[in-house]
Amino acid sequence: MADGAGVSRCECGAAAGPLGVCVDYFHGILAEEQSDPQMYRWHAPVVCVHLLQHPSQAHENYRDGQFRLLQFYLDKGLDALLRLTAHQVARNNHRARSGYDMAPLEAYAPLPQGESPRSFRATLCGLPFRDGSFAADGHPAYGHRIHAIAEATVESWRSVEG
Repeated sequence: MADGAGVSRCECGAAAGPLGVCVDYFHGILAEEQSDPQMYRWHAPVVCVHLLQHPSQAHENYRDGQFRLLQFYLDKGLDALLRLTAHQVARNNHRARSGYDMAPLEAYAPLPQGESPRSFRATLCGLPFRDGSFAADGHPAYGHRIHAIAEATVESWRSVEG
């Protein structure tokens, strides 16, 4: 969407970056993840932040779980999140038929009710893209930036609580 000054703005309130709005960054990240297994480690937080910052692109039924998953990631770290997502994938296998195990996320706050935040201090539009990569300066730096976006997402959602 565009504001009155003609500057392209994203649904999350961020000004478009050199690659466009957040959905353009999101698709670029997903494409790069396909050829970079290290970068793929942050797939779940990337998806959660994008959908929580852009509610028109998310399904209402899944946002609470995405919010809790981000909190789990911020609390326990990437390795714990990777173990949890592997566990969830195994449970969701068509042969297992056991479905998702929500117990590990029950300790985390539910998604606040009400309107979505209108701005976030960090978004996908803010990610640097150099030499054809989001991880040009290394995977630890990329991971640090995704962590900061996850923190900003949880922080903004918590700010809408009554």
